Amino acid sequence: MHLLIRLSLISAAFLFSCQIRGQSLYSKAFGKETDEPVLFLHGGPGSSSVYFEATTAQKLADEGFYVIIYDRRGEGRSRDSLARMNYEEFLDDVNRIYQKYHITGAHLIGFSFGGLVTTLFAEKYPDKVKSIILTSALVSQQASYNTILRSVQRIYRDQNDTASLATLSRISEMDTLSLAYRTEVFAHASKNGFFNLQNPDSEAQRIYATYKTDTLIKSYVKNERAVETLWKNEERKNIDVTPVLHKLARAGIPIYAIYGKQDGLYSSNQITRLRQITGKSRLIYLENCSHTVFIDQQAKFIGALKGWLK
Repeated sequence: MHLLIRLSLISAAFLFSCQIRGQSLYSKAFGKETDEPVLFLHGGPGSSSVYFEATTAQKLADEGFYVIIYDRRGEGRSRDSLARMNYEEFLDDVNRIYQKYHITGAHLIGFSFGGLVTTLFAEKYPDKVKSIILTSALVSQQASYNTILRSVQRIYRDQNDTASLATLSRISEMDTLSLAYRTEVFAHASKNGFFNLQNPDSEAQRIYATYKTDTLIKSYVKNERAVETLWKNEERKNIDVTPVLHKLARAGIPIYAIYGKQDGLYSSNQITRLRQITGKSRLIYLENCSHTVFIDQQAKFIGALKGWLK
């Protein structure tokens, strides 16, 4: 009898632990539950939805959308030292958000790395996805790595920077599936400002200025070990979801895309190939816009979603 009681207590503790882990995901909803649901999947790994939450979520909700944001397990405000940070866990987290907010289908905004998670979720759970909005989203990781390396090579040649050119030559010999390769490539992208807009317009400048005072952004702490954790726990190191997007389009799931022309992660050829999947009217390629589309051209970003989803 005592053994049965002990087993019951252990089972109850396990269920409680699972519930706690489910509730540990930071999330927030904006707008009316009766409006069209839109779920934002942030970039990373190691990032957060904090920038979208602080600058854009409420404005999008004001246009008649039920906007939901969250931070993946182990990232941003969803702290979890046991998080594996692999794709299986990423997709589980999306399902947790669906359950928490009692939604059966949603439009998914996949930002940057979140584009990969969005596409894989749609492949596994197509009935739960009303549409995909690829927003500065990774599609082929290697294609973006190649774009970065070609671009910085031109810069270093123009600068006659022989030391940096020698570094690029060394990178070209590295294992493209290694964490070291990924780290080196993105280091050169950051060094050359590939994620940032050099001359933002006045509205973008105003939004970026709020970073200094916004309490959400000021308190945000990035998980610097997230990429390392992903590489440790995920077999798929360097993926291309182009075939998945083709499959989803054939299945009738609307795929939209919005990118910036000054985003150093994507060449015009990559955008052209993506337009062949989305169709011309479902892809917007914005001038004076880099990686953070929803800030660099916020009004056009929100206008595009209204035009596509309403």
